[in-house]
Amino acid sequence: MINLFKIKGQKKEDAASTNGKPVAKKQSPGELRLHKDIAELNLPKTTKISFPQGKDDLMNFEVTIRPDEGYYVGGKFAFTFQVAPAYPHEPPKVKCKTKVYHPNIDLEGNVCLNILREDWKPVLNINTVVYGLNLLFSQPNEEDPLNHEAAAVLRDNPQKFAKNVQRAMAGGFVDEIQFPRCM
Repeated sequence: MINLFKIKGQKKEDAASTNGKPVAKKQSPGELRLHKDIAELNLPKTTKISFPQGKDDLMNFEVTIRPDEGYYVGGKFAFTFQVAPAYPHEPPKVKCKTKVYHPNIDLEGNVCLNILREDWKPVLNINTVVYGLNLLFSQPNEEDPLNHEAAAVLRDNPQKFAKNVQRAMAGGFVDEIQFPRCM
């Protein structure tokens, strides 16, 4: 009697050891789409992308933004991106690693950007998110805040807001909270 399971197992072993090369790990649809998105990135000159775990881990990377206009000019802000295998059907998880005085970024690094929440659609991509983050620094939005105190100062006293941003980026205190130097 022929043992079909044994034959199938042998074929798998043969395929796995073809020319002594390991079989490539099958990529999820999210990984394939992310690969395409990263290959097509068109980053602003103020933005850099890096892969701390190497190019083998495309699903986790960092983006650094150095605004060249607005309140945050001269600062350097790092964001982590975690992309789920279900991408692009769910947005990447984005956190700000740099403690920043900003109406749309709280002190824990959570980012309030509509395309990372309710307005995410699978046609959006990493490039869109990066441009959205850049826009937060050139045009902070006091109408949809995570840091309500910063939003109130921006709305009621833009000059004080500008001074608070500069003090925070220089490593000073704002409202009894110390910020690390990011200039």
